[in-house]
Amino acid sequence: MNKVFIPPIKIQGIKSKLIADIKKFLQWDKNNGIYFEPFMGSGVVGFNIAPKRAIFSDNNPHIIEFYQNIQNGIITKNSMKNYLDKEGSNLQKYGQEHYLRIRERFNKTHNSFDFLFLNRSCFNGLMRFNAKGGFNVPFCKKENRFSQAYITKITNQIEWVSQLLKTNDYEFRVCDFTDSLKLAKQEDFIYCDPPYIDRHSDYFNTWSEDKEQALYDILSKTRAKFILSTWHSNQYRHNIYISTLWGQFNIDIIEHFYHLGASENNRNAIKESLVKNYTVAQVCDTQHTKQQSLFGDF
Repeated sequence: MNKVFIPPIKIQGIKSKLIADIKKFLQWDKNNGIYFEPFMGSGVVGFNIAPKRAIFSDNNPHIIEFYQNIQNGIITKNSMKNYLDKEGSNLQKYGQEHYLRIRERFNKTHNSFDFLFLNRSCFNGLMRFNAKGGFNVPFCKKENRFSQAYITKITNQIEWVSQLLKTNDYEFRVCDFTDSLKLAKQEDFIYCDPPYIDRHSDYFNTWSEDKEQALYDILSKTRAKFILSTWHSNQYRHNIYISTLWGQFNIDIIEHFYHLGASENNRNAIKESLVKNYTVAQVCDTQHTKQQSLFGDF
């Protein structure tokens, strides 16, 4: 079984559990054409596919700047270790007071090191911003968050991404998905993981029926191959847009579990849809199986 590598930025709804299925359905020569990921988020899918050429984009400028800073050598394994050693020690000493100090500083300077610090020490790993674009997630109340083992995990994740960026031609852009996808050509491949309609949103990832329709309009006309990830159903309700918009395409349904807390009572099944504009030559078993993650989900 192929190992799944986890990038350093933690994102709600990270697709690490779907990578084996996405790779199974991927019918594209990653050595030719350009890979487009217009809702980059963590970048876990594209980084694990590891195409030769890629355009990663997102409307969250902090995510894009973070990966640009790895690409240009500002963020390295060693520079992040030195930063987390210092700020992790201050967090252990001052707790929430120091977390709020870093949050206030980040909202003024938008420093990528502070962005990762907040991303890894905020409540429940949320990525949430207020209407003015300020990061507003509270502290996770774990003063010992940045243990040496945890810092090593994060810096190893940074080193993995750094090596990918050195050996491949990747571009990172802050832009709307409509600007990115209009560049895709027949020999290219698109992977879309938009915010799930009717599920959740934040300042940078607000999602509406109009945007779902706009994405459909673009993907229904593109000459590139694409895979779209979206939610299908859970025990309470179904995604109505599967039938009203995406039903004309080839859809595979993957079932997996997600956790909302430590208790097994909070372990809930959700069905994910992988929507494709092509058929897969070989019939595949779409039942989700547990994957081995090298660096862990977080």
